[in-house]
Amino acid sequence: MPLRDRFLAAFVAICWGINFPATALALEHFPPFFLVALRYTLLAVPTLLFIPRPKVPLRWLLGVGVGIGILQFAFLYLGMASGMPSGLASLVLQASAPFTVLIAGIWLHERISRRAAIGVAIAVLGLAAIAVHRAQVAALLPVILTLCAALGWAIGNVSSRQAKAPNPLHLTLWTSVIPPVPMLILSLAVEGPARIGESLATAFTVEALPAVLGLLYVVLIATVVGYGIWNSLLARHPSSVVAPFSMLVPVVGVLASWIAFAEAIDLIELIAGLAVVGGVLYASSGRRPAASPLAEPAGQSPSASAPLPEPTRPIVGR
Repeated sequence: MPLRDRFLAAFVAICWGINFPATALALEHFPPFFLVALRYTLLAVPTLLFIPRPKVPLRWLLGVGVGIGILQFAFLYLGMASGMPSGLASLVLQASAPFTVLIAGIWLHERISRRAAIGVAIAVLGLAAIAVHRAQVAALLPVILTLCAALGWAIGNVSSRQAKAPNPLHLTLWTSVIPPVPMLILSLAVEGPARIGESLATAFTVEALPAVLGLLYVVLIATVVGYGIWNSLLARHPSSVVAPFSMLVPVVGVLASWIAFAEAIDLIELIAGLAVVGGVLYASSGRRPAASPLAEPAGQSPSASAPLPEPTRPIVGR
């Protein structure tokens, strides 16, 4: 990955790290399922009016929208509303990176280098240590819900990789059209009209101002800017190269949560988090070996062991 794209991936990590305390502020006022519907409705309306539909297969558009928009945030917001601290959530959600690498390796036949495999294994061990420790000192359910959110994110990552959108920002915006209706139905069924109505009726009070500002950050910075850059990186590089950078998000997430809420992370969780970060740094460093036809084992097709080739196309809107 070129140095410029590494900086872009790091910038996304900063945007998404601050996103966790911003989400915690929003959840203090809005119910979790309704918050998912609301954040995407604010994006879906202008998208339908002004943004042309990206020229990608419908199945991959649905895959990104369902994986990231519905599964990831429904489980993440429910987990945080159930007691998952925002800093710890930023750590556990990074299970999406090993999930993405494994799904891409099995489904897309992307080659997983030895370095990447070792780095991801270190990160997985760190995440497992967090889950085991959390199960002993607090409720395990919020951790499980956050891991389900990470799996949804991984599904969205691989779908975005397959979509190969000419304009990744348009793909990001159009995936916002998918979650509002199903999430609103789920919110009405689970959270009830009364709770939804109260959150809307009091949204413009002084007490709700931090929650509204948190919602705006989630919509504009974390979603439009963050996912716009992220999808552009996935369109240019294999999933197994891009996804590990998401494990840098906890560095910002833990620090931002500590500043905003004075959240303390246990020593064991801190050490395990450092293992996660160390794993991603190791997995993403070093040079990718050049592909050579002579390196293919006899009788094995290139598509079974190498990353899918990028199609030649003009770069639009970047």
